[in-house]
Amino acid sequence: MSMNWKNIGLFVTFFVLVLVVGYTQSWNTALVIFNMGLISAILSLGVNLQWGYAGLFNIGVMGFVALGGLAAVLVAMPPTMEAVNAGGLRILIGLAMGALTIVGTIQMRKRMAPGRARAIATVVVLVVGFFIYRAIFDPGVAAVEAVNPASTGYLGGLGLPVLLSWPVGGLLAAAAAWVIGKTALGLRSDYLAIATLGIAEIIVAVMKNEDWLDRGVKNVIGIPRPAPLIPYEVDLQNSQSFVDSATSLGLDPVIASTLYVKLGYSILFAIVLIVILLLAQLALKSPWGRMMRAIRDNETAAEAMGKDVTARHLQIFVLGSAICGIAGAMMATLDGQLIASSYQPLRFTFLIWVMVIVGGSGNNWGAVLGGFLIWFLWVEVEPIGTQLMNFITSPMADGYWLKEHLLKSVAHMRLLTMGLILLLVLRFSPRGLIPEK
Repeated sequence: MSMNWKNIGLFVTFFVLVLVVGYTQSWNTALVIFNMGLISAILSLGVNLQWGYAGLFNIGVMGFVALGGLAAVLVAMPPTMEAVNAGGLRILIGLAMGALTIVGTIQMRKRMAPGRARAIATVVVLVVGFFIYRAIFDPGVAAVEAVNPASTGYLGGLGLPVLLSWPVGGLLAAAAAWVIGKTALGLRSDYLAIATLGIAEIIVAVMKNEDWLDRGVKNVIGIPRPAPLIPYEVDLQNSQSFVDSATSLGLDPVIASTLYVKLGYSILFAIVLIVILLLAQLALKSPWGRMMRAIRDNETAAEAMGKDVTARHLQIFVLGSAICGIAGAMMATLDGQLIASSYQPLRFTFLIWVMVIVGGSGNNWGAVLGGFLIWFLWVEVEPIGTQLMNFITSPMADGYWLKEHLLKSVAHMRLLTMGLILLLVLRFSPRGLIPEK
């Protein structure tokens, strides 16, 4: 779409708000908001690809984001050689046995005629394969998790550059989306939503409980940065040239090193966002994009024109999930850690959907704007709400029940504000701030 003054003004408003935060609070806070806003915009683009282009109601977004975070661990963390030697081979053989059982069952069912014999053979193969798989897999897991569980207790990763984990995160999410899509995309939209949410919960539950994979709820810390693009603050503070440059600008070297690192992430994330946005725009304006919107608006008419609706739904479901996986790997890289318990599918999926709806479903620029604005409000509503409640309750006496109630309600300001914004947008601009043409 061609940018008009209204749309430009909306983006300028976000950047002005970030500058205000920088001046009134701290530039460190402003850059934190901006960096997570960039990741949120990428997530919003992924969901917009599925919903805005094809009308697929996916509320299992956090499952794909979690797989992206897992990719950062599997690719960038150094291998735990003692754990690998203790049980790594048994785990790999066990997983291969499990996969072989599934593949063997599928092939057997293809070759056998439907009937009681095929049903019995299916049960026998699955049961026998399951017990063999567990007999190989469980001792390997126990051996790995017994290796210094306080600090490791898992296999670790490949020790490769963390930037490689971003496309790998996309591939992991795409592979999971393909499996989900092959089984769930034939469902009606409400059943698809339930299925994707359930599968997202399963993915997060596996990450929380399989310590050998990602330390479970013990968390993985120290995910490497994309060096040398993003140095560590301590290295900058030990660099005399950096200290001299910061001093000449009137900045404290410690603060300057933090801002330098966050600016580096901003540039890196902005490049990824621009590339994905450009590709999404080109796809939207292509014959493929017009076909996807035709399928979204009228599946029956599209099928009558010879379009394979199920295959196209699977295609765009995989693409949108891959973008979410990339964003998940970027998020883990920015945090420098993987906290499996932080992936709350229902709560944060709701937030991403608010971004898409408020920004403008079906419009890539709207999705980006929604990601920026909603994340800004998500972070800033609570401190603003605290100041507002303090101002409102200042005339009230200490200990007055209404004052205590209002001050305690500040913790709920975020969800209240998100719901209020969603209601206002749906009432006065139901197609979003930057609607689809």
